[in-house]
Amino acid sequence: MHRIAVIDKDLCKPKNCSLECIAFCPLNRDGGRCITLSDEEDRSKAIAVIDEDICNGCGICVKKCPFEAITIINLAEELEERKVHQYGQNAFRLYNIPVPKDNAVVGLLGRNGIGKSTVLNIIAGLLKPNLGRYGNGEPSWDEVIEHFRGTAVKEHLKAIAEKRIRVAMKPQQVYLIAKVFNGTARELLARYDENGSAEHYAKRLALHESLERYVNELSGGELQRLAVAVAASKDVDLYLFDEPSSYNDVYQRLEVARVINEIAGKGKSVMIVEHDLTMLDYLSDYMHILYGEPGAYGIVSDAMSTNTAINEFLQGYISTINVRFRDRAFRFESATSGEDLIMEEVVAEYTRIEKKRQGFRLVADCARVRKGEVVGIVGANALGKTTLMMMIAGVDKPDDGEFRINARISYKPQYLEQDYEYDVRTLLSEAYGKGIEGSSAEPLIVEPLRLKKMYDKIVKNLSGGELQKVAIASCLLRDADIYAMDEPSAFLDVEDRIMIARFIQRFVKGQGRSAVIVDHDMHMVDMVADTLIVFTGIPGKEGYATGTLSKRDGMNLFLKGLDITFRRDEESKRPRINKMHSRLDRMQKENGIYYSI
Repeated sequence: MHRIAVIDKDLCKPKNCSLECIAFCPLNRDGGRCITLSDEEDRSKAIAVIDEDICNGCGICVKKCPFEAITIINLAEELEERKVHQYGQNAFRLYNIPVPKDNAVVGLLGRNGIGKSTVLNIIAGLLKPNLGRYGNGEPSWDEVIEHFRGTAVKEHLKAIAEKRIRVAMKPQQVYLIAKVFNGTARELLARYDENGSAEHYAKRLALHESLERYVNELSGGELQRLAVAVAASKDVDLYLFDEPSSYNDVYQRLEVARVINEIAGKGKSVMIVEHDLTMLDYLSDYMHILYGEPGAYGIVSDAMSTNTAINEFLQGYISTINVRFRDRAFRFESATSGEDLIMEEVVAEYTRIEKKRQGFRLVADCARVRKGEVVGIVGANALGKTTLMMMIAGVDKPDDGEFRINARISYKPQYLEQDYEYDVRTLLSEAYGKGIEGSSAEPLIVEPLRLKKMYDKIVKNLSGGELQKVAIASCLLRDADIYAMDEPSAFLDVEDRIMIARFIQRFVKGQGRSAVIVDHDMHMVDMVADTLIVFTGIPGKEGYATGTLSKRDGMNLFLKGLDITFRRDEESKRPRINKMHSRLDRMQKENGIYYSI
């Protein structure tokens, strides 16, 4: 076995502990130097350093570290030969690498922190793989290419090294575009329009009304679609898209998917990282699963068919290599599975309401929320979903109509504030109203959401996914009858989305509470919602919301507006989009069954 020792530099704080890892290490106690400090003169600047060559993997340091900063993992020795990159001593390392395919979309599926963005950076030539030889001993390009002799990876990396392949990459963090370009959206598109298609993609991606605005004035969704249009307008050999669905509604996600498929249809190679399973399934021709330990190591599987990869990811088991990477499987239930736990007691309801604001008008039919019920809200952006959520939460009031809410509301907004100066422990304690550590809420909410390890992290330094989970926990820790959450899936990886959806369902049913959830991830909505409110209308001008519908009726209405049909996968029971104009698509439309339960 080969030992991996990883130190989380954000959590390791030698100045605030008694160096338990060093004191209790059996090898250290026998006079060895398995665990030392990077700076033994100044503990305020130091972190722990573990010598992986002599570590025996006992795991005592993992248990003794008060900040849970240490991860020790035993891996098969032969994996060392497949190491592609390591960021430094006791840092993340990647094993194996996928290869792009001509005339196809290759999807990468895995958790946050498992190496997907590292893979894209290597494939794009932005990061030279070091084969685990970091520091002064990094290999040359010739050594890297020779290491992959006899594989398809060799030819791709050789083309990268010789600059014979051109790559366009849509980055994950699109908000950074405004920091490096201060012109209008039209000017940005024109700068990178190498094939004369910028106007075509601007129209396809509903950017025509945004072109004259400066990039720093665009919304997250507009920035995302602009970044996709910029990448698509380049005349290159390989297109890489890192999370292209973020910030966009379902309509916009489908159009982004069609644009990406159009690129592959021209004979180009495309690789995509995405956490929306519906979009990933719809887009990908082949797929690689990335598994391992987030922040510690990631392993890239061989290429599989899309359906096989998603189902094996949900199972947590890769059959071809007999590897189980998760101790439980995720399964989807029927549309009516949670209805018998809904009580008849109404905790909130409203009459037909109307709200006008700056040229926009929202009309919502009367609806109700019952005890034990999770109401899902679906629809395009700019139709008033957040406006309705704010009125339900009591933050805003309607111009006409009446809300009758005999309940306490806890609200998680769509956009999360990150300028909080204190740590996660303090924030959660404030939400709970008293100290969170040792409380009854800790095993009920904090531990299932895997947040204990983050207690000492400063909120403003959290990643998007970490911040989202902390915001969800803060919402649920407040003593309330209805939990209103706007886009709880944003920034979360596939596994966390499924876990959060299951947890919200169990929490609401088990505690006799209720929830109202707005989300654009159809898998998330399918898992979490008992009933639906569907928004239609003209974005930015007029929105109309139905009353509460059964999930089957609501999804049928919503999917009909999208002109797509869903079927159930026979193995996992997850919803899948039928190929447009396929036999099953035509048959379901003829029968009016857009959503199969």
